[in-house]
Amino acid sequence: MDRISKANYYLDIAQTVLERATCLRRVYGAIIVKNDEIISTGYNGAPRGRANCVDLGYCSREAMQVPRGERYELCRSVHAEANAIISASRRDMVGGTLYLVGRDARTGELLGDATSCSMCRRLVINAGLKEVVIRRTATEFDVVDVADWVAEDDLLAPRDADAILDRQ
Repeated sequence: MDRISKANYYLDIAQTVLERATCLRRVYGAIIVKNDEIISTGYNGAPRGRANCVDLGYCSREAMQVPRGERYELCRSVHAEANAIISASRRDMVGGTLYLVGRDARTGELLGDATSCSMCRRLVINAGLKEVVIRRTATEFDVVDVADWVAEDDLLAPRDADAILDRQ
């Protein structure tokens, strides 16, 4: 019997977690693991006590024709990564790994382009996580070194970055 890789084992668990997600566009599941122990889980859905998009029967961003990847402040959901981080102690997360899986809510297809938004990247960085493993296919995944997200600093224009370096 062939055993699946440890990464795919954790990604399979994250994929099960996404079954609780309530978004009408894309559903995500995340788990945080450190020292081979699951620290926390999270999926995307409205804050506790608020109506979910699946309950309302519509997505406000979709109703406003907001393109995917833009204007997340209009979204009802707390993202899977954020929910996993909220549910854990930073002390337990530092140096850990976040496993992330996304699916199209309509078709059920895995999202080969799944990634964390810029807000979630900031949370991942501040949580002290070391890497993010993102499922691409049923068996393939990418491993992102969180240090790369720190170095890329997507909010700085190249001109601004040079100015900041000149001041140091």
